[in-house]
Amino acid sequence: MATITAAQVQELRQITGAGMVECKKALTECEGDMEKAKDLLRKKGLATASKKSGRIAAEGQVHAYIHGGGRVGVLLEVNIETDFAARTDDFKELVHEIALHICASSPTYVTRDEIPAEVIEREKGIYAEQLRLEGKPEKAWEKIMEGKVKKFYSENCLMDQPYAFENKITITDMVNNVTAKIGEKISVRRFVRWELGEGLEKRVYDLAKEVAAEMGPK
Repeated sequence: MATITAAQVQELRQITGAGMVECKKALTECEGDMEKAKDLLRKKGLATASKKSGRIAAEGQVHAYIHGGGRVGVLLEVNIETDFAARTDDFKELVHEIALHICASSPTYVTRDEIPAEVIEREKGIYAEQLRLEGKPEKAWEKIMEGKVKKFYSENCLMDQPYAFENKITITDMVNNVTAKIGEKISVRRFVRWELGEGLEKRVYDLAKEVAAEMGPK
């Protein structure tokens, strides 16, 4: 059996727009033959997501998810090209799964493009200081910092995050897979996540002290 490398999987994904998992399966099945893997994905209808990226998705769904008896709430907008497709079970399930993921993983941005440049520069400054304190040679800083920035994206950008309940795929993979299945462009537009008491100073209760105070001095 041919050994499939991450570089091969990434190359096939860039060519076809299919998900990472599907690309690896296709390469494995085709014993590493890139052309055969492309044809296989086309036959399965998975090699079309990237071709739909230029189309307009203006329909869709605004989905609300409440968790933990009202302790966490998510409001999410996901767009698709037609109202008909927005009513399909595949699309509705995708939207719900993304909302569940947002609830569990608490991303800050939808995509990397939303991150202000000053945020990335601040992170790089922190990484550089960490590397200096760790005594890492400066010639290795660039490569190490690239990895740290990539990790920052995967922790903070929804589309870069591994799915909270199946970390072998990312949210982008999930969207691309459903795009290929339905045949229409899907776009995650925006979301908000609220958590009860977030940003407030929470009171720490000491029941024993409260009872003692109510009883008064002995």
